[in-house]
Amino acid sequence: MGKSKQTGNHNSDKKKSISKTWKTKRRTKDLDQIHADMKPETAAKLLHQKVDVDVTGCAQHYCLHCARYFVDLRSMKEHFKTKVHKRRLKKLREEPYTQAEAERAAGMGSYIQPKKVEVKTQAVEEEMV
Repeated sequence: MGKSKQTGNHNSDKKKSISKTWKTKRRTKDLDQIHADMKPETAAKLLHQKVDVDVTGCAQHYCLHCARYFVDLRSMKEHFKTKVHKRRLKKLREEPYTQAEAERAAGMGSYIQPKKVEVKTQAVEEEMV
């Protein structure tokens, strides 16, 4: 579709650029934030959340790698088979970028190739209804 050509809004001085609003509307977590969520203690909290009626699916069905909530278990299992989820897993295999790596790239040390991280789709707990 392309970039929004509208740059202003007649009624509001607060919104100078509508295109920025559209760019950030569906923003997801970055890969380094997801790597932090994949640590065992944080992952346990995210996967076993209390019931929250304000979140999709009452916060009971959460994909850790894509940082998405799902309505039910069936839709989450279908999501695990999609290209979107598989691409996210492939991107998460590479270790996140660190400050030490930035310093090495600037000439303050020798280059070390990024390590590969073992990433698998999370286990799904079947609930008896």
